[in-house]
Amino acid sequence: MERETLPSGNPSNAFNVGFLLPVVREQWQLRALPRRFLMSRLRCGSVAGRTGTSAAAAGATATATADTVPGIRKLRASQKHLRALSSTCLSRGLGRTFASLLGAALWCVAPGDHSAVSALSLPSAPNYVLPVTEAVAATQSATYTESDLSPEEKATVALFERNRDSVVLVTTLIERRDFSSLNIMEVPSGNGSGFIWDKDGHVVTNFHVVRQAEAARVTMADGKTYPARLVGYDADKDVAVLKIDAPTETLRPVTLGSSAGLHVGQRAYAIGNPFGLNETMTQGIISGLGREIRSPTGRPITNVLQTDSAINPGNSGGPLLDSQGRVIGMTTAIYSPSGASAGVGFAIPIDTLKTVVDTLIKYGKVTRPMIGISYLESSQAQILGINEGVLVLDVPQGSEAAKAGLQGTRRSTFGQLELGDIIVGLDGERIRNEADLFRVLEEKKPGQVVTLEVIRGNDPRNLVKLQVKLSSSQ
Repeated sequence: MERETLPSGNPSNAFNVGFLLPVVREQWQLRALPRRFLMSRLRCGSVAGRTGTSAAAAGATATATADTVPGIRKLRASQKHLRALSSTCLSRGLGRTFASLLGAALWCVAPGDHSAVSALSLPSAPNYVLPVTEAVAATQSATYTESDLSPEEKATVALFERNRDSVVLVTTLIERRDFSSLNIMEVPSGNGSGFIWDKDGHVVTNFHVVRQAEAARVTMADGKTYPARLVGYDADKDVAVLKIDAPTETLRPVTLGSSAGLHVGQRAYAIGNPFGLNETMTQGIISGLGREIRSPTGRPITNVLQTDSAINPGNSGGPLLDSQGRVIGMTTAIYSPSGASAGVGFAIPIDTLKTVVDTLIKYGKVTRPMIGISYLESSQAQILGINEGVLVLDVPQGSEAAKAGLQGTRRSTFGQLELGDIIVGLDGERIRNEADLFRVLEEKKPGQVVTLEVIRGNDPRNLVKLQVKLSSSQ
């Protein structure tokens, strides 16, 4: 009978499994065959005798010799060979039954030792010869080439390659005393992400990444680590700027885009170091615009971008990119009950970031206008029956607010609580809570005189207007 073969560069390295085809005819489910059952058929020396084949055919069938028994008894399963051979069978059109047949044969014979069954064959079944080693080697050496990628995948890969060198790992350090030597040493306390802003070595990250650190290190994409010093920070916007002394030729600043004109639904890519896994990129869309989150100081950060790109602990401070590879925001927070990505992440818009970073680089701090008072948060003020406005708690003596006549909350001679002024308006803008107050103040400048509308004595009929000169936050 003419043998049906698959191409093979080395026939001596082929695996003849035609002898097992009658077993498949006998059992509908090959995987239900016990290993001991198959072994007994291999040891008996005549598979055909167990399947009802004639004695003449059985006599013509080659039998396993004593020299091959030790090879059969090795019985080491090889999942790698199983996957490679089954895949090759299916791709060559030999069918699922034959692929399962090869799996069963490999399950009963040790990988690389096929001499035990290479001589077994049946006249009643075609002998399929498969180049085992070549098939496995071809599977292991298969690699993707550029031609295998779709145009969209090529664009995504190119975007990552252009920006990977611009993203850094920020490791924060704290000082701890070694109990054995009593020496003070720096130990890592956390990590986050950042990106190179310019050729001068400025690195931008979140303030909350470095807020409790006593020192910081920046690790570049090439694996080199540099000590970093703090240039300045703006806690109200959750922005910090570090500086490293790295060679200029190794610095790859990001390309800045604009957060104006963004659309919900356009692509967004986040690159960072979630859980310390460097050079990680996730893909999503801009899922919301104009969001508001709280900064570490409690002040609201407005016009925040929302994205469903996976953002996890360690991503903070990394860039959020558009499809052209331009930075449109800095990932800063997530909304998640579990603390891991739930598909709702937030990024500070790049237009806000530009103003803050440039000011920090130039002056080392950001000055903001302030009234100069302490206030009670609206959630707590509601307990006192104040559903609208900002309750003034304290007015420092000698401050501009005190000079204007603003009154704080105090206790009377008899211990009763006397509520202070409630700010309900600023320059004609309605103030419902502290977020409205900060939003209006963002548009003002230190030294500017504003008009406050306050309710005095918790009596809505007693509305007072005051002229207050704004002071500076720093």
